[in-house]
Amino acid sequence: MKWWRAWRAERFDANHPFPEDDWHEARKRVPLLAALSDDDAQRLGRRAWRLLHRKRLTIPEGLDFDLAARLGLMGQAGLLTLGWSDGDASDAFANVHEILLLPDSFRRKVEEMDEAGVVHEYHDERAGETWYQGPVVVSLTDVMASGDWTGFNVIIHELAHKIDMGNSQDVDGFPPLPRGIAAGEWHRIFTAVWDDLQARLTRGEDTPIDDYAASHPGECFAVCCEYFFAAPHVLDAAYPELYALLGRYFRQAPLERMPAAVGVMAK
Repeated sequence: MKWWRAWRAERFDANHPFPEDDWHEARKRVPLLAALSDDDAQRLGRRAWRLLHRKRLTIPEGLDFDLAARLGLMGQAGLLTLGWSDGDASDAFANVHEILLLPDSFRRKVEEMDEAGVVHEYHDERAGETWYQGPVVVSLTDVMASGDWTGFNVIIHELAHKIDMGNSQDVDGFPPLPRGIAAGEWHRIFTAVWDDLQARLTRGEDTPIDDYAASHPGECFAVCCEYFFAAPHVLDAAYPELYALLGRYFRQAPLERMPAAVGVMAK
């Protein structure tokens, strides 16, 4: 199987020369990508280029989204799997078929049943959403607000949901786990974070990460992925055991590549 992947990669590279200048421009625009080492950046750039050809990127007519912007979007998506082999990275996004870009945030009618069995309806404004075997939908406004070290990244958030659904049709905060990470350990650490968030909200206190993480276990995983990559100093300070767990899971250490100035400004 490895020889087949290698042959496909070589054939793709021969037919689709990598746009070095556009990738360089993408890295200039996106601080998370600019912070990568040269080796990591080169590997991620080529993966982003392949993703751009293998996944449908739907952009409404009239939106200004050049090649550098497209590579920047796919680069942030690929950041999730940068520490994995090419095969594992490809498999992780096997259920990603289309990324749909909308001009701005959008509203969805939501129905929820409370503990008493009463169904409540309301309209929720969203930056993105994802379905099993369906498209990843993100707004251009929120994509443009992603890519820095503030902890917000709609691309990472929605693609984390896709990784989450790698072993089920539900977003449940329990993605496929590699060898070396037991389900019990994953559950224990995430449950501790979940319980802490719930307790803080009950007491009326601020939460160290976006309190949207306390709305659903699947959102807890996605929000924590955002912070792991885009505000690792915040996640490590608040929940060091979780930061370490995600480091083992993603096989990356974003805290080590975060510019020192970001940490100083955050204090």
